[in-house]
Amino acid sequence: MLADATGRGIAETGTTTYRPPYVPVPIAAFGAGSQGMGFAPRRLTTSDAAARARGAVMIETGLWYRPAYFPQPGETHWRQSCDREVAMVRGHVGVCDVSTLGKIDVQGPDAAAFLDFVYAGTMSTLKVGRVRYGLMLREDGFVMDDGTAARLGERHFVITTTTAAAGQVMRHLDWVQQGLCPDMDVRFVSVTEQWAQFAVTGPMAQALLAGLIDAPLDGADWPFMACGAVTVGGIAGRLFRISFSGEAGYEIAVPARYGAALYRELVARAEAAGGGAYGLEALNVMRIEKGFITHAEIHGRVTAADVGMGRMVAAGKDCVGKVMAARPGLTEDRQVLVGLRPVGVVRQVIAGAHLFPADGPVSPETDLGYITSAAYSPTLGTMLALGFVRGGRERLGQTLRMIDHMRGIEAICEVTDPVAYDPDGGRMRG
Repeated sequence: MLADATGRGIAETGTTTYRPPYVPVPIAAFGAGSQGMGFAPRRLTTSDAAARARGAVMIETGLWYRPAYFPQPGETHWRQSCDREVAMVRGHVGVCDVSTLGKIDVQGPDAAAFLDFVYAGTMSTLKVGRVRYGLMLREDGFVMDDGTAARLGERHFVITTTTAAAGQVMRHLDWVQQGLCPDMDVRFVSVTEQWAQFAVTGPMAQALLAGLIDAPLDGADWPFMACGAVTVGGIAGRLFRISFSGEAGYEIAVPARYGAALYRELVARAEAAGGGAYGLEALNVMRIEKGFITHAEIHGRVTAADVGMGRMVAAGKDCVGKVMAARPGLTEDRQVLVGLRPVGVVRQVIAGAHLFPADGPVSPETDLGYITSAAYSPTLGTMLALGFVRGGRERLGQTLRMIDHMRGIEAICEVTDPVAYDPDGGRMRG
């Protein structure tokens, strides 16, 4: 092409330098050694050794290894451990390592304006010392991730992401800043591994922390969704008054090098108060009881309105994905988030099962939706599920037919509100 463009021959123009590899490299050579931990590297939290010492059964979440549950003597099945941990948190207090959640430090004169554009909701009106929940949309209008934004200063925010989407959100922020907001004076960096963070949850959470940190924790001093700097045993840390379990809760963060020591201290205090450590199985049960979503629900094909958060897309400002989310195909005749519980002879609901009218033929044309999450609730004594149903909000109180074709299981389910436990949020707000 260069020879043609310059009117010279190839010999006069010259050719590119001949470099190895002289023959294609086999894929097998690239994959050599990619087995076991070489294929899937491990990421360990600061509490890993302490959790394993307590017999934790570990589970992989986004390359991180986290406790699924902590079996006690006499418990022979994971459900026994999970049910006990749920009751422990609901009745006393529990400690869970949440360090794997993505943490991104956002600073600069335009930090607030930048987050307004990134999030569907408004973050610029957030007062210093407060936290707000938010959704991020992809440019096509679907929900990408959810998390919190904490305002630590006029120009300083810390936002959280889900564990699995931490890298995706960082790439998204980078694209938005460079491609859409190049004139904004803002900087951000991932600090996920710099901070160890632990959830302390349950009716006795405040009492557990009262003797450990220097801040007064009364409701007037530290209300729900508050945040700020604290001192933990002389160490500068941060405290967030948030909860993913539906109980009164806090998340306490310290520099990672102090994480192991703080975890041991928190668990020891919890055990002395009739509580202890809890894992992801119990956390999953409690969030389903509260109707809280994870990536099981925001799996890439749902909008803010589908998960019942359409009002979080602020009307008075623009944001990534807002225009595309208003397309007719994303606003009409959608499957929306509902709760489900079995009411027939078969007392079972299964994630992945599809939902059909209680009476009538079963076919792709009559498919009304599907279940995304399911668990047994020891608090309510029944199986609970979250799922998406066409016209779901108009179907509350109706029954549907759940069919798991792969396992050959059918059940009759009642459509309920997604929030099955403490619907007014009184326990969480304290």
